[in-house]
Amino acid sequence: MKKNSLFVFLCTAALVACGQPKQKQAVADDVLTSGNPVFEGWYADPEGIIYDDTYWIFPTWSDVYENQTFFDCFSSKDLVNWTKHSSVLDSSAVKWAKKAMWAPSIIRKDGKYYFFFGANDVHEGEIGGIGVAVSDRPDGPYKDLLGKPLINEIVNGAQPIDQFVFHDDDGSYYMYYGGWGHCNIVRLNDDFTGLVPFEDGTIYREVTPENYVEGPFMFKKNGKYYFMWSEGGWGGPDYSVAYAIADSPFGPFKRIAKILQQDPEVATSAGHHSVMHVPGSEDYYIVYHRRPLNDTARDHRVTCIDRMTFDENGFINPVKMTFEGVSARTIKK
Repeated sequence: MKKNSLFVFLCTAALVACGQPKQKQAVADDVLTSGNPVFEGWYADPEGIIYDDTYWIFPTWSDVYENQTFFDCFSSKDLVNWTKHSSVLDSSAVKWAKKAMWAPSIIRKDGKYYFFFGANDVHEGEIGGIGVAVSDRPDGPYKDLLGKPLINEIVNGAQPIDQFVFHDDDGSYYMYYGGWGHCNIVRLNDDFTGLVPFEDGTIYREVTPENYVEGPFMFKKNGKYYFMWSEGGWGGPDYSVAYAIADSPFGPFKRIAKILQQDPEVATSAGHHSVMHVPGSEDYYIVYHRRPLNDTARDHRVTCIDRMTFDENGFINPVKMTFEGVSARTIKK
């Protein structure tokens, strides 16, 4: 039986208002859509990536730090139907990670899948920071690559968390990372076991833009580097996403605008996002977490997807959060 769009909208709104992250599919104007959130459970900091003809989302399990010791991931052929892959990486495989594993960044290289993560909410003098694990499959299981953090130190005031690995057109692999209002860029070596100095001999370069808090993300479009980040407090309603455009992966990154933020009719605390781009198309999807309306619990965050579009000058249009999510979209190999 087909549901009309008004019925779906009202039911979805009621579920979200009650703080229940229920899986659903909506039929809006006879088009099957993902619904938001796209899968059940409290999940945050989603890293969305496309491998071949499959969409993948690797989120943080959103819970108190002591319980945040594993990662699930989800895959889909069409953005609507998602398969859960449980515990693809957990603290039993990372002996130095005791708590607070979060904010994964995933990338494929030479037939291997690399899983970067933050752990232990590290402070000066403690063991923790950014680690890396590896697998032969995107759904794991992943094993610790180094037996220790890749980055443990606090450099330029940036807590080593919220890493994003970016593969540039010249073959370089850069990692943007940092909490506490500071963002660094580093260059990874060929097997992701260490860092490579820049031409001036430095290892870490600060690239912090105005209002930066955490959650960096980079993509390239028409030769321009789009650098994005989260602003505001992640536990509060004002969490949001802003961006800059530069001619270089090193910036300078001059803040342009905020493009994702709370909507009093949909959700609050919208941030810590990623972007998926269907190759050979103008289809861009922003994958992010948000907090259901009337829910103030710090760890009650759900993963959502909406369309991201650009104006005629290449600037990102403000994203409209929806309950319907995105239409079904398959990828041809």
